[in-house]
Amino acid sequence: MQNKKNIALLIDCDNASAKSIDGVLKELAKYGVTNIRRAYGNWKSSRLKSWEEQLHAQAIMPVQQFDYTRGKNATDAAMIIDAMDILYSKGVDGFALMTSDSDFTPLVMRLLSDGCTVYGFGEKKTPEPFVNACSLFIYTENLEDGEETKQEDKSPNKHTREQLRSDTKLVRLLRTGVEQICDDDGWANLATVGQYISNNSSFSPINYGYKKLSDLVRVSELFKLKNVEGKGVHIKDKRD
Repeated sequence: MQNKKNIALLIDCDNASAKSIDGVLKELAKYGVTNIRRAYGNWKSSRLKSWEEQLHAQAIMPVQQFDYTRGKNATDAAMIIDAMDILYSKGVDGFALMTSDSDFTPLVMRLLSDGCTVYGFGEKKTPEPFVNACSLFIYTENLEDGEETKQEDKSPNKHTREQLRSDTKLVRLLRTGVEQICDDDGWANLATVGQYISNNSSFSPINYGYKKLSDLVRVSELFKLKNVEGKGVHIKDKRD
């Protein structure tokens, strides 16, 4: 645990679903310890009733933000101020922003410029500028089924071979990753490819219904795969 990152989770409850919070916290546990958990909103509003039920269960601190002016979202300002205070305290390595609001894009860019990793979580309606700005972005609809089931492979969120191959942005991302990493024979270590992609995009296989990049690659059938003893899975573009 000594190498784990300290992460601050800030939740815009006006623009996030409480149904996915369990999945969000489980996902963040892969990257570090979420030792700051704050949820922002007007807790006098009945719209946040579903969030109230999660506060104690998930050890999340509610931050009251009144609607001072009709049509103006004061929650955004409160979150941004707190994020900057936390940043200057130097107590965290990364931030997780749970929101579907693109107004937080400048905040993401500011946090990144200070060397912080930014994990984004939002609904599929989240505008692309915010999605693309994050170090990693996951659509929360894919995290709402917190429990693994035997029917996982039948999940409607799991993209088929045809869907994966028809996603030109995804195909280009994968092929570029292999091209940048491969040896003279065209083979590339899949883990290294995944790291390259993570460093250059907000990609996550979870958004396509897969927990692992290797599973997504196998289903796509875009690459040849082989296991190299002691070096893991290697892949090669089938076009070569």
